[in-house]
Amino acid sequence: MAPDVGLSRATFAKLSPHPFLLANLEPSDGDFPPARSSGRAPDEVRPPSVNTSSLSHAHGSALVRMGDTTVICGVRCETILTSGIPNYRASNTETELKDYDLLVPNIELATGCAPEFLPGGPPSTLAQTLSTRIYSLLHSSKLIRPEDLRIWQTKLSDHQVESEDQMEMDTDEGGERSVVAYWVLYIDMFFISFDGNPFDAAWAATVAALRDTRIPRARYDADRELVLCSRKDPVPLAINGLPVACTAAVFTGKETDRPTDGKYWLLADPDRLEESLCDETVTFVVDCSDGATKILSISKHGGVVLSPKHLRAPQFLDMTSKRWKDVAAAIGQ
Repeated sequence: MAPDVGLSRATFAKLSPHPFLLANLEPSDGDFPPARSSGRAPDEVRPPSVNTSSLSHAHGSALVRMGDTTVICGVRCETILTSGIPNYRASNTETELKDYDLLVPNIELATGCAPEFLPGGPPSTLAQTLSTRIYSLLHSSKLIRPEDLRIWQTKLSDHQVESEDQMEMDTDEGGERSVVAYWVLYIDMFFISFDGNPFDAAWAATVAALRDTRIPRARYDADRELVLCSRKDPVPLAINGLPVACTAAVFTGKETDRPTDGKYWLLADPDRLEESLCDETVTFVVDCSDGATKILSISKHGGVVLSPKHLRAPQFLDMTSKRWKDVAAAIGQ
């Protein structure tokens, strides 16, 4: 007799993705719990792993992996004189980061990390959208303090001499002080592999790399009109809190001939296949570093299933709190 030959879950998921996912989420046999095509429970996320200081020529870096989604982030610190900032105002001490573009994120997807991203192509719409979202969240979360990026000039009296030992960020004593330059943080992300949920991975890599960043001590040389940096004792970049992003996709099963009676399923940390089967996603950014869950932002994309009433449901807070603990443990909080 011929041996029994069966098809794997991955094969079924590719041959008939919508019906297969619905059959797993709503099994006909009540003895089996709801699951996804990959075997994960609906609220189960892929365990994150984080390695910092992965790049030797960056001021800070991190490699983040969530399942088969892997992204590496490097932070480069460069100086810019206030004389080179067209809209510089000495009185502006509130919106410096955004007005002077001191935080510059960039995401690269065209690396062959997935079949739809070919090497040598122009930046994709997804890459530009992710860069914009990272940029907005960097400012709205107030992750970076403006004072950490200021470079001061102290006008010393005649009997004082400025030396390399006095190269501090903003703690010089004596004399008249003024901001003469800023540090600009170039945050470059490179996706090595892409298997869905890129925003959560990119944001985790951004936070981990910034926590790993060490800024050189700097001072302004008025004679040469340039900023001099010291390689000794770089200053760690201070980070406000530990915001973590948690994304879930909404599956309705509307593409199948099986009635679902208006039901929907939340799929936490969706992979690339699940994203193609869902037309609505929601992303929570939370910070639980102070013991309480603080929601920093909520963004919803596509679909009409989730309403503000749904977003206030306890299941979202439980899901985001668990996700925060996993990412915080991986980063080493």
